[in-house]
Amino acid sequence: MYEEIYEPSPNLYWDKLNSRQNKSTRHQWRITESMFRCKRCQAAVLTEPSISGVHNRNHCPYCLWSRHVDYLQPGDRMSACKAIMQPIGLTMKRRKNKYGAWSFGELMLIHCCNDCGKISINRIAADDLVEKLMELFSESLSLSVNTRKLLERIGIDILQEEHAKLVVCQLQGVCQH
Repeated sequence: MYEEIYEPSPNLYWDKLNSRQNKSTRHQWRITESMFRCKRCQAAVLTEPSISGVHNRNHCPYCLWSRHVDYLQPGDRMSACKAIMQPIGLTMKRRKNKYGAWSFGELMLIHCCNDCGKISINRIAADDLVEKLMELFSESLSLSVNTRKLLERIGIDILQEEHAKLVVCQLQGVCQH
């Protein structure tokens, strides 16, 4: 049975985790139906769509690391791997409009599984730290040529230095023309 999921403050979850009666569940990935503990930084992460703006949350808003839980599609939670996934860069989601032309939509995180090497993209959530996203963008500019070629081969266009204004525009809503 899940714990009660509506409480006024996330700190109550933290207090419950540290209490004596919950020591057996302390190391589980899911704390409640609407929360999980980050495997990288150990932060308690709320998954409520009203807070995060996404329906299938599997990355931490504080360190941006994820967990390899999805197999075929976002939200299926069928992956047997379950290892942590490192954020390696940012990309823009590609989509076809009604005329068949490609356009770019929302900003996405690129993750690479530390165990099996699978690369996936994840939606950025509303509560992700902008500073961490900008830091990730800066760090991704120094990715190896081999990693960039691999991403290109699987159809992921990692954002480059010339996309810095686009990243700021997407994250902060400050667009200069």
